[in-house]
Amino acid sequence: MGNNSNGLGMTKTIGYRDWRWQALWWHHFFLLWSTINAQTRYSITEELKQGSVVGNLAKDLGLGLSEIFDRKLRVASEAGEQYFSVDAGKGELVVNDRIDREALCGQSASCVLTLQVVIDKPLQLHRVEVEIQDINDNSPRFPSQEITLQIAESTAAGARFPLEIAQDLDVGVNSVRSYTLSKDDFFSLKIKDVSGGRKVPELVLSKSLDREQKPFHQLQLTAIDGGNPVKSGTSQLTITVLDINDNFPVFEKNVYKVSISENSVEGASILKLTAKDTDEGPNGEIEYSFGTHTPDIVLSVFDIDSLTGEIRLIGKLDFETNAYYEIDISARDKGTPRMEGHCMVHIEVLDVNDNAPNIFLTSQPNSVPEDAPSGTVVALISARDLDSGNNGKVTLQLPKGSPFNLKPSFSDNYALVTGGVLDRESFSEYNIEITAADLGSPSLSTKKTINVNITDVNDNRPVFSQSTYAVYLKENGIPGSILYSVSASDTDSGENAKISYSILDSKVQDVSVSSYVYINSDNGSIYSMHSFDYEKLKVFQIQVQAKDQGSPSLSSNTTVHVFILDQNDNAPAVIYPSSAALGSLSHQRMPRSAKAGHLVTKVTAVDADSGHNAWISYKLAEATDASLFTVNLYTGEVRTKRAASEQDDSSQRLLIEIKDDGEPVQSATVTVSILLEDGLHEPILDLRHKVAEPSRKTGRITLYLILSLASVSVLSLVTFLILAVKCMRNSTSSGSCCTTRTDCDNYKNPNRNLQIQLNSDGPIKYVEVLGGDMMSQSQSFRSCMSPMSEYSDFTLIKPSSTTDFKEVISVLDASLPDSTWTFESQQVSSG
Repeated sequence: MGNNSNGLGMTKTIGYRDWRWQALWWHHFFLLWSTINAQTRYSITEELKQGSVVGNLAKDLGLGLSEIFDRKLRVASEAGEQYFSVDAGKGELVVNDRIDREALCGQSASCVLTLQVVIDKPLQLHRVEVEIQDINDNSPRFPSQEITLQIAESTAAGARFPLEIAQDLDVGVNSVRSYTLSKDDFFSLKIKDVSGGRKVPELVLSKSLDREQKPFHQLQLTAIDGGNPVKSGTSQLTITVLDINDNFPVFEKNVYKVSISENSVEGASILKLTAKDTDEGPNGEIEYSFGTHTPDIVLSVFDIDSLTGEIRLIGKLDFETNAYYEIDISARDKGTPRMEGHCMVHIEVLDVNDNAPNIFLTSQPNSVPEDAPSGTVVALISARDLDSGNNGKVTLQLPKGSPFNLKPSFSDNYALVTGGVLDRESFSEYNIEITAADLGSPSLSTKKTINVNITDVNDNRPVFSQSTYAVYLKENGIPGSILYSVSASDTDSGENAKISYSILDSKVQDVSVSSYVYINSDNGSIYSMHSFDYEKLKVFQIQVQAKDQGSPSLSSNTTVHVFILDQNDNAPAVIYPSSAALGSLSHQRMPRSAKAGHLVTKVTAVDADSGHNAWISYKLAEATDASLFTVNLYTGEVRTKRAASEQDDSSQRLLIEIKDDGEPVQSATVTVSILLEDGLHEPILDLRHKVAEPSRKTGRITLYLILSLASVSVLSLVTFLILAVKCMRNSTSSGSCCTTRTDCDNYKNPNRNLQIQLNSDGPIKYVEVLGGDMMSQSQSFRSCMSPMSEYSDFTLIKPSSTTDFKEVISVLDASLPDSTWTFESQQVSSG
C-alpha cells in the first residue's frame, strides 16, 4: 500500500508541473500572436528585371507613406538573400535582384519566398509571401545521352521497364509533359503518372524477345515539355537482351556535376557515388566501374573504388588539355546474367595560370640584304597561351634599340619587320630576343631568340693597306723577280670582297709601264719584266688598281713609287786627257827647270754610277822615274815631287790607275807621256796664246783645237752666267741656288725645280744643273771645268734622269763624307 501511495503522489506532482509549463507556453504564444497581423501574398514570374513592382506593400498593410519613415518599416527574407526592397517614396515592394526559380526551389511545385515586414512604434510583424511562378526557360534533358537496358529474353510480352526521367528545371506546365519513342516492332512507350504530377516513361515489351535473332535494340527516347514554344531533349536507348536477373542497380542521380581546380593534388577525392539494387544476394551486390568505352585519358587521371563508388584523382589535371570530362559510371550487380545501371559524372576543370606563353615561327626568318628598306618583312610570328581568360592573353616585346619592329597582324600573329638601317659590315647577323608575357597574376613569360642573317651588298670599295708604296730596287736585277706585293682588303663578303689587281696604263720614258712590270691579279705581287739600269732610269711610278667582283664592281687605286738603287756596274771613264783625240797615249811637256810641286797635268775621270760607286781615286801605278812625279789621290793632279835635273830622262812615261769606291771596285788606266824640254818657259797647256810651230799642219790642228775649246768654254760660261742670274733673282737664301721653273721648255708643272750644284774637285771645276721634283722625271746636266783652263771653261758631260736628290741621296749615299762634296738644294714654291 505504501508503495502505491508513493507512486500515486509522484504522478500527481509530475502532472502539475506539466500543466504549469503548458500554461506558460500558451501565454507567450498569445502575446506574440497579438503583434502579428494577417499575412499578404503576391505572385510574380521568375527572371523579372530589377526594379519590377511586386505590389503596393504600404496600401496592402494599411499604412500611409509617412508611416514608412516614422514607424521604420523593414523587410527581411527568411532565405537570407535580399531579393526584394521597399520603394520608400511609393510604398511599393520591388524586385531587388535576379530571381531564378530553379535555383531557389528546384523542382518544387510551389515556390514561395517568405518576407518578414517589421514595423516599430508599436511593434508589429507582418508576414508577406511572394510566390515565384515558373517560365519555360529550360529544355528537358536526360541524365545521360545513352541509356542501356538489359532485358531477359524470357520476359513476357506486356512487361514494363521504367526509363530514366528527363530532367526539366522548369515546373508545372513548363516541365516535362510527354515522351515519345522511335518506332520499333518489339517496344512501345507508356506514360505513367506518379505523385506530384510527374510523368515517368515506361518501355513496354510488345512481343517476346529472341536474343539469338536480335540481341540489341536501338531506340531514341524524346522528352517534350508543355511550354510555349515547346522544348525537347533526346537520349539514345540501347537494349541488350538477357536471360535472367530482372532488377538492375539504380543510382541516386542520373547526372552528377562537380568542379575541381587543375592544380589539385593527386589522391584528392572528387565524388562518392551510390547505387541500389532491390534484388537480394549476389544480384543485389554492386560493383562500380567506369563505362566500357571510357577513354584512356580518363582512366589515366581518375579512378573509382569498385566497392565504395568513390572517384579519386590519380593523375595531373591540365585545363589546357581537357577542361571538361564526361565520365560514364557503371554499377553492376553480381547476378546471372549481371545487370547494371549507369549515371554520368560531369567534371569541370578550373583554370589556373600555369602555362607560359609559347612563341611560334609561322615562317622561318629570311636573310635580309643590308640595303633592305624599313618595313621589310623578316619573319611571321604567332604567340599562344594555353590558359584561358587573361591567363591566355599574350603581349610581345623586342629589346630596346633593336633595328627590328613587331607589326601586329591578326589574332596574336605578328610580322617581324626591319625598322632601321642595316650594315652587314657592323653586324652580319642579329640574335633577336622576343619576350612573350601573359596577363595572368602572376604573369608568366617566355623568351625566344630568332637568328636573322644580313646578306652583303657591294657597298664598300677595296682599301689598300697604304695610300702609297715606296719600293727600292737594285739595278741589274734578274728579270721576272718580284718587286713588291701590294695588298687591299674589302669589308664586303663573297664575290663582293674578291679582289683582282691590275696596273693602269701609264708612260715611263715614253714607254708603257706594262713593258717594265706586270702584276699577279690574284695576290697583288708585282714582277719585273727586265733588268733596270740606274743610269737610264732612276725612278718611276706604277698605278695599281684593286677591283672587287661585285655587281656593280667597285675599285680603288694606289701609287707604287719604284726607286732604282745604284750598283757599281760602271768603270771610271777618262775624259782628260782625251784618248779619242790624241790616241791612247797622252803627250805632255814640261820645262826641265820646273821646281818641286809643278803642275804637269791633271787626269780627269767620271763614273756613270752615283754615290760611293762614283767616288774616284787616282794612283800612280808605273813610272819611268817614280821619284820625280806624284799623283793626287782625289784630284788626279800630276805634280813634280822634286826639281828636274839634267840627269833625268827627257822622256817620262806615267801609267795612272783610276778606281771607284764601289763594291766590287771598277778601274781604268791612262798613260801619260811627259817630255822634259830645255828653254820652255810658258805653260805647255796655254794653247790659246802661244802655239808651237814645228810644222804648219800641227799648227792648224792646234788652232782648231783652241777654237773649239774656246767656243765650248764661252758657251758654257754664258749658260752658267744666265743660270746664275736667274738663281740670284729667285733664290730666297744666299746659301742655295734654286729656281722654280714655271714655264720653261714647254713644261707647265709648277712643282718642277731647277737646281744648280757647283763643285770644286781640285783644279777641275764642274757644275750640275738639276731640274724636277720628287715625283716627276727631270734632266740633270753635269759640266766639268778643264783642269788646264784658267778661264773656267765648261764641258757638257751627260744628261741623266733623276728625282729629288735630297731624298734619293739620303737613301743611296747616306755615308758620303761632307768633306768630299757638298749638295745644296732649296725648293721655292711658286705662289
